[in-house]
Amino acid sequence: MSSAPTQAPQHTTIACDIFCAVIDNFGDIGVCWRLARQLAAEHGWQVRLFVDDLHAFRKLNPAVDAGRARQAVDGIVIEHWHEPAHAGDTLQVADVVIEAFACELPHAYIAAMARRERAPVWLNLEYLSGEDWVADFHLRPSPHPRYALMKTFFFPGLGKGTGGVLKERDLDARRAAFEASADARAAWWQTATGSAPPAPDATVISLFAYENPAVDSLLEQWRDSEREIVLLVPEGRISGAVARFFGLPSFAAGAQATRGSLRAHALAFTHQARYDELLWASDINFVRGEDSFVRAQWAARPFVWHIYPQADDAHLPKLDAALAHYAQALPADARAALARFWHAWNGNGKPDWADFQRHRPQLDARAAQWARELASIGDLAGNLAEFAKSQLK
Repeated sequence: MSSAPTQAPQHTTIACDIFCAVIDNFGDIGVCWRLARQLAAEHGWQVRLFVDDLHAFRKLNPAVDAGRARQAVDGIVIEHWHEPAHAGDTLQVADVVIEAFACELPHAYIAAMARRERAPVWLNLEYLSGEDWVADFHLRPSPHPRYALMKTFFFPGLGKGTGGVLKERDLDARRAAFEASADARAAWWQTATGSAPPAPDATVISLFAYENPAVDSLLEQWRDSEREIVLLVPEGRISGAVARFFGLPSFAAGAQATRGSLRAHALAFTHQARYDELLWASDINFVRGEDSFVRAQWAARPFVWHIYPQADDAHLPKLDAALAHYAQALPADARAALARFWHAWNGNGKPDWADFQRHRPQLDARAAQWARELASIGDLAGNLAEFAKSQLK
């Protein structure tokens, strides 16, 4: 490992290093990859992404070669990060360094940051939360205890005074084009399920969730529904429960099953570039974690969030904080029904599908309204780029 190139590069293009440790799901790398692509494509940055689990990354982007230590995908350099000491094949510190979700930078890299003629902008990208305290801590600086370096906390959020959430500039236009094109939707259904789009009066639901004991009750209610329910299930942690409901040994990609009013399709694990289309093709989206939670909001459809469960129910205040933002403009009865359903899906009660469906007109209207409100605080990549450039002047 060479430590020579520590001087600021002599060019105007901003170089950015993003460090990402994949914990046990796809949210961390999902957010980091979206951010990396947006900084490169929309802001012209030179981005290098350090990832410790290329196999998980490949699930989201098949172009990634899990066997290569260094590669370029979509113009972004990807390095297989061997924690904790590895800091890249060439130790060249970028202008902007993003430490995603409190992963710890290699000590050698931090030391090189301190030797740099001009210290880089060092950002700790935090997890998304709708809680009120986020705005108070967003952009708060934290000096390093040993070096003359300053780290700034950058908080995604759902309200003003936060970093916002990721959204590409062309996302609304792509969604509108998909919704306006019967051919595009038919092609999507054929590719994803091998069948034509369902009848207009069917309710299409995407189901992306962690293991969830509430799913059995919900599947039974969908089976007994007065109208057809078409369920789209990307392969994942909920697939086993769906298979058991239909009496199948598994529910792998390509499988189809019907019971009563419920018709279910198992989809291949959807890589990131196609996931938005799944949300747009559905009337209601069940999502989990952070990345799909954000994408569901931009889809402008009613959604149900399965928040990542934490010990001692520490996740429930975060769930309620998101509800407070999202549901605040709903009529009281619709707001209460949505809260009951979200809580039941997260382990507190039994989900009542009929109660949820009674408020669909209000929920549909609110989903579209909320997407516009959320856009008003700016997108995370744009907000982050603007702050970084202000610090580099």
